[in-house]
Amino acid sequence: MVQVYCGDGKGKTTAALGLCLRAAGHGKRVLLVQFLKGQPTGELASLARIPEVTVLRGKASEKFTFQMDERELQQTYDLNTKNLLTVQEQVRVGGYSLVVLDEIFAALSCELVDEDLLRHLLEGLPEAVELVLTGRNPPDWVLERADYITEMVCRRHPYDRGISAREGIEF
Repeated sequence: MVQVYCGDGKGKTTAALGLCLRAAGHGKRVLLVQFLKGQPTGELASLARIPEVTVLRGKASEKFTFQMDERELQQTYDLNTKNLLTVQEQVRVGGYSLVVLDEIFAALSCELVDEDLLRHLLEGLPEAVELVLTGRNPPDWVLERADYITEMVCRRHPYDRGISAREGIEF
């Protein structure tokens, strides 16, 4: 099945990582691909201790995308494409029960991933694979294919009061 965690609220990645933990706890192999994320996080440190979980990341720079130069944008696109091709191959050979494409919608909206590769992945998804896609503003064609759609809505956020992201809570 295909699950979508979307919206402007906090919790999309957190929900996806919770599912990673649940699947790994049942002995299932998990592939987590993070698009446009390059900073180290507490959850990645924890996941590194779980042998059932493989993590790939797709950002060629520590900068935000709007700060990247053309070379960094191209490197990020190439890395994201490589990671998505890896996902396609692993899904084809049955390497993982759960695949999470974290912030795939941001990569799509920034044109930093090949949309046709993602379409192909969704069209050919085997029944044995659960696919989770996260981010803001999913395209309609993904929503039409999704079996689950969960929207996180921001009602209040500390950032609006000038409070920065906190270690162990937001990252």
